[in-house]
Amino acid sequence: MNRLIFEPAGCVRTVTKFSDCKKCVEACPVDTISIAENSLPTFVPSVCVECGGCMGVCPSEAFSLEDFSATEFFFQFAGSKESLISCRLNVPCIMALSTEHLISLALVKDELVLDIGHCGECPYKEPLYELIKGSLSEANYVLEACGSQKRVVAKELGVEADESGNKAEPSDRRAFLKALSLKGAAEAKREFEAMVEKSDDAQKIHEVDIAALAKIRKKELPDKRKILFTALKRTPKPPIYHTVAEEDISFVSQKYIDKDSCTNCQMCYRICPTGALSSDTNMSRIYFDAMLCVKCRACHDTCEPDAIKMQPVFEMKEFFEPTQRLLASFTLLRCDECGLPFTSLRGERVCPRCFVEEQEAFELWGIEEDGNKTAIFKDFKKEDEGR
Repeated sequence: MNRLIFEPAGCVRTVTKFSDCKKCVEACPVDTISIAENSLPTFVPSVCVECGGCMGVCPSEAFSLEDFSATEFFFQFAGSKESLISCRLNVPCIMALSTEHLISLALVKDELVLDIGHCGECPYKEPLYELIKGSLSEANYVLEACGSQKRVVAKELGVEADESGNKAEPSDRRAFLKALSLKGAAEAKREFEAMVEKSDDAQKIHEVDIAALAKIRKKELPDKRKILFTALKRTPKPPIYHTVAEEDISFVSQKYIDKDSCTNCQMCYRICPTGALSSDTNMSRIYFDAMLCVKCRACHDTCEPDAIKMQPVFEMKEFFEPTQRLLASFTLLRCDECGLPFTSLRGERVCPRCFVEEQEAFELWGIEEDGNKTAIFKDFKKEDEGR
């Protein structure tokens, strides 16, 4: 039984309420996952078919299945002589594996075959089958751009598990009860409790608690990206580094900043869930590491002046020689009024907070706004200090 689990700390929508990510909703074949405005995903356990499609598309691995780990599967499958991945043999659905998993497996295996023989008759074909084909196409496109001769092959084999490999459907309670034994009593109890929880028709409501906040602050990379790093280390560097169009790669990006509109508000690197965007100790610079980016678009959705941009092409050199790039640098000055450091965008000497206070002071004094306002304000300050 593969009960679906959602980890709020891993969801991009947790780090910013402005996130527009709905990939899990779009991948769900039974429409049980929903997202209200400025909220986290919710789903009805009894409706979920445990396909794992939401796992495969989630950029930050917020979804998981209780009895299937894509990370564990990778290492087990990579270390075996097996080359076939099938929903009847070793995965709940091929879409439970992300594009990064497929690329990584292709790089470390001599052969990688996806059995799509059951997809045509699958009751959950829409949208999973199209997503599988898209992931397969992207994986091969990236492998080619990496200079690798490896490919992921799809075949309509329609294999079936033997009797020892067959598992009862979660809804088949009679088959489940036949499996009871003293030896497996503890496991049966756990599965029974999970089944009872799944039978609940209520929506699973998720909230962010202190423990989730602590995980968010760690800015950890998803396991699938760590796996990709591992696979790339075993891959020879190509003689020529290619570039791919930004829209043709779904899980990583390169960025630049429009320096004329960026205000150094610090929000982009504060909310970045992986630390791809970062700054120095003085908060005077913005750095970007492409291979830490999961293309969740949280920074884009949050940037009020729309200063952070997606580079039109991605340079495959980053896969083999990742670099931390300087996107923008700013001048920090001490405010002439309060003495605190602030980002001076155009040579101004007063921080935004003091400037607002200055405007409010003029309104209180009834002084009309003109070009000499700042000078007049400073004259008042000098007179007051001289008394």
